[in-house]
Amino acid sequence: MVSNTEEIVSREQRRQLLAALVAARGFLRVTDASHELGVSDVTIRGDFSALEETGALVRVHGGAMPGADREPTLESAIETDSAAKTAIGQAAAQLVASGQSIYLDAGSTAMALALALVKRRDLRDLVVVTSGLTIALALEPALPRFTVVVTGGTLRPLQHSLVNPFAAPMLDSLRLDIAFIGCNGIHPEHGVTNLNLPEAEIKIRVLRSSARHILLADASKLGNTEVAVIGPIAAFDTLVTAGDAPPAIVAELEARGMAITLADRLAR
Repeated sequence: MVSNTEEIVSREQRRQLLAALVAARGFLRVTDASHELGVSDVTIRGDFSALEETGALVRVHGGAMPGADREPTLESAIETDSAAKTAIGQAAAQLVASGQSIYLDAGSTAMALALALVKRRDLRDLVVVTSGLTIALALEPALPRFTVVVTGGTLRPLQHSLVNPFAAPMLDSLRLDIAFIGCNGIHPEHGVTNLNLPEAEIKIRVLRSSARHILLADASKLGNTEVAVIGPIAAFDTLVTAGDAPPAIVAELEARGMAITLADRLAR
């Protein structure tokens, strides 16, 4: 017979292992964890709930992703490098014309673009599709000049974004002029990557549905590689960035055909 003490030790060891797996992979599905650890889906969900209470991870549809120490909330991210993000938003807004249809990603840099678009009083008949609930609310003052469409999906914490499975059919049926995509890593060889898989899946689908692909990322993302691959450098037309962009990485990206806009230099 296994004692209560042994059961508690086993449970705590399992939860420590789960937390480590989530941190290493960026996203862990309930079914995968159940198979690897040899316990039921119900047990894994209970472990995820317990770990979420400690801040070790965040539960999302079908699994879990790293906690807030790995990915900041949208509100805290907005305050980080705010000048760079404002410059990026203003520069990216100049790439949009009346009558276009665009996708605006979730995230703090996309929020800067949303605010810059609202300030462009010359824009008319602009269709903006977004997976960010906060982004949609920020665009509301531009109605009826803009038509704002929110993707369907499951609400994801921290970024207040909507992810699969319900957004997929809608995104597959669209043809957009421009997709403005945020990310956590841009590396000449490893491509464009994100911290978590659920949002990366949305970004990948948007790329298939849009004619032009523009990255929005401050300089701190250059040279980084995260777990979820969005696409190779060749899949993107332009990077709008700001901050202390490493010259060597900028040169490598340009050599691979990516146009780079240094937004803070334009603002001077």
